[in-house]
Amino acid sequence: MTDKIIIFDTTLRDGEQSPGASMTLEEKLQIALSLENMKVDVIEAGFPAASKGDFESVSQIAKKIKNSTICALSRAHENDINLAGKALRYANKSRIHTFIATSKIHMETKLKMNKNEVLEKAVKAIILAKKYTNDIEFSAEDAFRSDPKFLCEIFEAVINAGATTINIPDTVGYSTPSEVFELISYLIKNIKNSNKAIFSVHCHNDLGMAVANSLSAIRAGANQVECTINGIGERAGNASLEEIVMSLKTRHDLFNCETNINTKNLVPLSKLVSNITGMHVQANKAIVGLNAFAHEAGIHQDGILKNRETYEIMKATDVGWKENRMVLGKHSGRAALKTKFNKLGITFETDLIFDNIFKEFKNLADNKHEIFDDDLLSLYSHQRTKKENNKFEFINITTTTNYKKKIHKATISLTVNGNLITHDGEGNGTIDAIFDSIKKATNTYYKMDLYSVKSVTPGTDAQGEIHVRLSGKNITINGNDIDVDTIVASAKAYIDALNKIEQISSLKYQSI
Repeated sequence: MTDKIIIFDTTLRDGEQSPGASMTLEEKLQIALSLENMKVDVIEAGFPAASKGDFESVSQIAKKIKNSTICALSRAHENDINLAGKALRYANKSRIHTFIATSKIHMETKLKMNKNEVLEKAVKAIILAKKYTNDIEFSAEDAFRSDPKFLCEIFEAVINAGATTINIPDTVGYSTPSEVFELISYLIKNIKNSNKAIFSVHCHNDLGMAVANSLSAIRAGANQVECTINGIGERAGNASLEEIVMSLKTRHDLFNCETNINTKNLVPLSKLVSNITGMHVQANKAIVGLNAFAHEAGIHQDGILKNRETYEIMKATDVGWKENRMVLGKHSGRAALKTKFNKLGITFETDLIFDNIFKEFKNLADNKHEIFDDDLLSLYSHQRTKKENNKFEFINITTTTNYKKKIHKATISLTVNGNLITHDGEGNGTIDAIFDSIKKATNTYYKMDLYSVKSVTPGTDAQGEIHVRLSGKNITINGNDIDVDTIVASAKAYIDALNKIEQISSLKYQSI
């Protein structure tokens, strides 16, 4: 029989405790409504005793949300619990979550209390909370550094007093998956009235094990996990809601449990929280990171194109992405490039045309961080206009500029009918010097009617698309080329125009 796991989201409470992540009332309401729409079971809306703003936030969220349980946090203090109860008075479904520390270091140095005093205060807090709601959660702060026998004692007492959920938090992210499994198993087995409460975990990520620890707790018998969108929270954050939910869904064979979460809302909600808090999600973040369903390696791309499951254990669309991404870069292969061109509506008449474009693509990818659709379209259009057996072929160029002395020099290296020629040139600027060196190397002297520079895509590493127009000898011709180096593109565009002139002249000669 499949178990139901309760998803307790604390983005609005623990998540907001991340430095710099404070939210306005309107922003909290927006997130709360999105959490409800995603079918989160419990929304911890805030800590009413912390401030008037927190009290008002919890109160307003309690009024607006109808389907999810709205939870308010409180210390095991009379004033805290009363404020929590008042803030929740309009809630359709309410929960008070009260806590007190149980570890030796916390009791001795922070609370200045012994075990009996802590236990007595915890029970009194539960009894008081019952005046406001029958849904009461009790947390033993720093549970994983507490005496397990004392945890059994205090948990048994608060369950008898009316607590319906027992939360075992790894407050400082100290534990490991095996330790979590052992402690949860021990508590459920040794607390006499454990069958009368739901067991929960709240894991912090100080050692990077919050999600793993939460999943271990589920395997040991916990029925609730406390987590946040994008894993935000105190210090290194909390267990990530999206990672827990998708782990349970993807590995149902292992965990045999499910949640109510509408997983298609995970990515949109992740983006919403990121935009509101200003805490950006790293690109390689599981599930919701930009690269979570992106593939650049040629081997991976080829496998994905043949069968998505070769390299993807989840569907991108299941978590809210529009589709997976084929990232074109220097590691990409022929299959991915051809598929991308097909999506752009381009097919290739011959394998030779595609082979030449693939070579140009690889050269571009070595010099440009990200390849855009416009880059590919430019590669295609320029390759289609090129002819084989050109008279002139660009090899290399070097330039020298002394601005104060107004000296601009260039040295071009190219082949003329296969023979390497190198020549110097000078001009009023770098581009002018380049064109002068080409004229001298090719022994051609045409008039420059147009020189145009256009950026193909955004960014400082964008390809420069150069257009030149040469005229003379009763002919006017356009030349163009692209390169991430505008100087190189200028030289290549000029040479392209010269080759077209040669081709037209050859055709005229043949027709006579």
